Amino acid sequence: MAAILKMGQARLCPPTLGQWAATAYVDVPPAYMESVIAQYTQRRDVVWHALRTTPGVTVHRPEGAFYVCARLPVDDAERFAIWMLSEFDLDGETLIFSPAEGFYVTPGLGRDEARIAYVLESAKMARCMEILTAGLRVYPGALVRG
Repeated sequence: MAAILKMGQARLCPPTLGQWAATAYVDVPPAYMESVIAQYTQRRDVVWHALRTTPGVTVHRPEGAFYVCARLPVDDAERFAIWMLSEFDLDGETLIFSPAEGFYVTPGLGRDEARIAYVLESAKMARCMEILTAGLRVYPGALVRG
């Protein structure tokens, strides 16, 4: 029970150092935050648009996160992620994403989903989406070809 309580406290509230760092937020100019929000909005839109136009992919537009979860036309996103890293490249490039199953409590949920963080510049995220789409087209375990 003590270990569960510690884990809950660590996950449900920011650590002391994070709280101290957050106090500096009041000194951040609003223009800076507006710029950061605009950059992440643009990145999100690049990723979301690419995913929603990829055959077999189901995705909802995030409204506040720096990542998107998308259902891929594969039976196992972890297997697909491993394949992307070990057996696929597009002009010498590949990508990594997080299989979403680990973000669910219910066994089996998220097995066919990817969690993609849009933390790179928009042009790089667009390239990542090209690589993902190309990988899905040729993945031996793909459930949809397009």
